[in-house]
Amino acid sequence: MPSTKSAGFDEEDAVSAAQCGAREWAAGAGADTGASVESDAVPGEHAWPPAHDHLHPPSQPQSRARRIKEAAKQLLPDSIFLSLLHHKCIGRYPNLIHPVTFNEKILQRNLRPDPRYICLTDKILVREYIAAKIGEKHLIPLIAVPDAFTPEVFDALPDAFVMKANHGSSFVEIVRDKSETSFETLRARAEQWLATDFYYIARERHYRMIEPRIFFEQLLLDQRGQIPADFKLHCFGGRPGRPIIYILVISDRFGDATHGDVYDAEWNHLGIAIGPYKRSAAPAPRPRNLQAVLDVAARLCEDFDYVRVDLYAPDDKVYFGELTFTPGAGVLPFTPDIIDYEWGKLLA
Repeated sequence: MPSTKSAGFDEEDAVSAAQCGAREWAAGAGADTGASVESDAVPGEHAWPPAHDHLHPPSQPQSRARRIKEAAKQLLPDSIFLSLLHHKCIGRYPNLIHPVTFNEKILQRNLRPDPRYICLTDKILVREYIAAKIGEKHLIPLIAVPDAFTPEVFDALPDAFVMKANHGSSFVEIVRDKSETSFETLRARAEQWLATDFYYIARERHYRMIEPRIFFEQLLLDQRGQIPADFKLHCFGGRPGRPIIYILVISDRFGDATHGDVYDAEWNHLGIAIGPYKRSAAPAPRPRNLQAVLDVAARLCEDFDYVRVDLYAPDDKVYFGELTFTPGAGVLPFTPDIIDYEWGKLLA
């Protein structure tokens, strides 16, 4: 088994190129950054599907004509860029003046983000907020936040760890055995991430205010030695009482049998697909700590009318992953499509 696993950019937010056909259309937004989904410079398996997969910069060199075309896209105003991208991915032009669907309202957030999104989207700065809100016990232990990634930093890392960047989706490199990678390999990946202006991928304006940094966390494994499933809780608040929560559970994300299943707060298996994820034939067993997961999510969403709270729940524990205010960048397909409208009603 390879010792490292990596992702170019994150999560349920992923939409495959085959589904929306937008990879080539939007890829040029970051074409000059040097970022790629599958770089020959970094060996290992890639986290699939990573979050804005339909928006990734291309992994192969582009022709001069293509580079000119993609550079021209960067000159488009954000609203026009996003309208064209939404049409490419969803199949209709969005109503940005009077938004109705979930995706349309997320597009509005891209264009007019709440100032709070900046610190809470920064994967380093958000830790202080999480510690104050739900306690440090829910944070994955932090190993290092170096000012620069040097050989000395690499040498001081444990045998297993996770390298991440703070300023975008799925900048993640999982290292199970440090002896099977090298400083040069990880530095190449880190430099690639740091050179990427994530704002240009899908014009999520709050990302451009985040100062890119590399950091290292403990590798989180369950009792079986496996990476735990992702719990992505779409939390709709802004009303009295408990929030309305839908849970996307992504299982075997780094394996060959990745599935994405949507449940309600009672763990009913819903006939919904989000992005490229296929539903499992049968629902997973109800987690023993489901109520603890819901309680943490409810606590973290109480200051917002909507946020996606990403959690891990291995061995009856609950760990924080991230807060996402613009999932899928507002171009995330739902199956059936009516869910886009139904969730739009839940989001003020």
